[in-house]
Amino acid sequence: MTTTTPPVSLDDVRDAAARLKGVAHRTPVLRSRTLDALAGAEIHLKCENLQRVGAFKFRGAYNAASRLTPEQLSRGIAAYSSGNHAQAVALAARELGTTAVIVMPEDAPPSKRAATAGYGAEIVTYDRYTGDRVTIAEALAAERGLTVIPPYEHPHVMAGQGTAALELLEETGELGAIVTPVGGGGLMAGSATVAKGLHPAIRMIGVEPEAGDDTKRSLEAGRRISIPVPHTIADGQALHTPGELTFSVNRRLVDAIALVTDDEIRDAMRFAFERLKIVLEPSGATPLAALLTGRAGSLPRRVGVILSGGNIDAGRFAELCGHPA
Repeated sequence: MTTTTPPVSLDDVRDAAARLKGVAHRTPVLRSRTLDALAGAEIHLKCENLQRVGAFKFRGAYNAASRLTPEQLSRGIAAYSSGNHAQAVALAARELGTTAVIVMPEDAPPSKRAATAGYGAEIVTYDRYTGDRVTIAEALAAERGLTVIPPYEHPHVMAGQGTAALELLEETGELGAIVTPVGGGGLMAGSATVAKGLHPAIRMIGVEPEAGDDTKRSLEAGRRISIPVPHTIADGQALHTPGELTFSVNRRLVDAIALVTDDEIRDAMRFAFERLKIVLEPSGATPLAALLTGRAGSLPRRVGVILSGGNIDAGRFAELCGHPA
């Protein structure tokens, strides 16, 4: 009988946490009595919107980049991303004294493109509805001798992302469930590895935009399903298929996937701003939307939530969250 070793382990996440100590922020965990009453549970919000670059992605990018050899670092890094991983790799490269080339969709939020460039990265754009970002990035890497750090399909990236859940559990103690957004699946894979490793009975609940339900469909089918590139305000979750490595973890460890609409995401962003006094980008607000609407289902007494990012400019935030006339 053959066995397959999971791509990421609890020890990998602990090792990543040691590597990130003093480099990544240990983000706060917020509480809200109003939210508790609305959700019917004791909710603990891990605010990765306050992480460096404004999102959890810095954890995985730095963990992976910091393990490159001096020769690899001398040649530079390539990555592909709609925004948050782009910024994360750009900053990690700067911190480690190397350069980064980032493949970004033409319609990526201007604030994310500007931030990525501000960290010193070279940006190469493509059309997300007709182009293949992986092919473009790999061609650039081959041409220039760069090392590709993908946004989720990498054991060190997954391990780095899992440090958010590790910190959450260290601060709160045992939880009955953790709710996270799911895009490519790296945050969920790392988080589920930690959570189930420490507390096997914990429930892992992922949240996707209704228009981009590739992970939900894939879990139901027992194999990776591809859908057309979704049109959703949650640009960080606008993917057409789960990652292969991430899905190999999530198919074993994820208990449920909830879906939320763009309007429900807007309401959650507004709630976070008005009641919690924090700014969330659409992808970062999907778990909160699932709690506020009850789409996360029946909840245990104590629930952790990873608010994955807050990278949105003021104009776009006002456009999405302004009250209807």
